[in-house]
Amino acid sequence: MKNAVVKNRDTLAQTLDAIEFKLNVPKRAKYETAQLKARFQALREENPAALVAGAAGVVALVGTGIFFGVRAATRR
Repeated sequence: MKNAVVKNRDTLAQTLDAIEFKLNVPKRAKYETAQLKARFQALREENPAALVAGAAGVVALVGTGIFFGVRAATRR
């Protein structure tokens, strides 16, 4: 009987911790930021060429968007 109570308490505590984590937006933002930094760090160490290629792709997309935005604005 006592084992069941202890087990239920532990389960309830884990559930409440999970709910608190889901509802605590600043805490989740910090956690997700740390996870993203760790993934970039791992990518940088494992395959730096892929990281550079990805960054170049992002720069190309942003540059293309700016180019077409300015072009559309000046044609009015």
